[in-house]
Amino acid sequence: MKLLHVGATGLVGGHVLSQALAHPRIERVTAPTRRPLEAHARLVNPVVDFEHLPEDADWWAADAVVCTLGTTRAKAGSDQAFRRVDLDYPLAVARIAHRHGARAFALNSALGADADARILYSRTKGELERALADVGFVSLTFVRPGLIGGDRAEFRAGERAASALLRVLAPVLPRRYRINPAANVAAALLDAVVDPRPGRHVVGSERLA
Repeated sequence: MKLLHVGATGLVGGHVLSQALAHPRIERVTAPTRRPLEAHARLVNPVVDFEHLPEDADWWAADAVVCTLGTTRAKAGSDQAFRRVDLDYPLAVARIAHRHGARAFALNSALGADADARILYSRTKGELERALADVGFVSLTFVRPGLIGGDRAEFRAGERAASALLRVLAPVLPRRYRINPAANVAAALLDAVVDPRPGRHVVGSERLA
C-alpha cells in the first residue's frame, strides 16, 4: 500500500515514519514536511508550506493517511495559531487526500477530545474529529492517547513533571491514565490504516499503555 503521513517530525510522527518504512506491506511513504527528512529508498519527502499546499501534486495519491500534526498553545503563541496547526492543517490535508483517492484516515487525537470541552486543547481535538467525520473516508480512526512517553526534541517542563508523577503512580492507576509510549501510539495508528475497518473507530488510551 501507499501511505501519506503528515507530522513526521514530531515525537509520535517519528515513530510512525520509522515503523512505516520498515513495514512489509507499505511500499511507499509520502511525508510532506516543512524541512527535509533523511533520505530513504521508500520515502517521498516533498517540502511544503502548510499554508499553501499544492493541491494538484501527484504525490497526494495514497491508499491511506496517518496524521500526527500538532503543537502546543505555548509553542504556537496564541489560541488562533494553535488551532491553525491542530485543526485547520489536518483538515485541509484530509480533504485533499480524500479527493485524491485515500480511503482510510487515522488521527493522533487525545484523551478527552470533545468538541464541547472548555479546555482549548480538548475542544480543538474534538472539533477536528467531528469535522473529519464529514470528509467521507471509508475507514476513520481516532487514536486518543493520554500523556505520551518518549524523548521530545523540545523541552516541556510540565509534561516532564507529569511523566515522573505518573511513573510513580503507575502500579495503582487505571490503564487509561498511564503513560502511553510513543511507539505504541504509532503502532496503533499504522494498524488502523494497514488493515482498515469500515466505519468510525476510537482507540482509547487504555489500549496504548
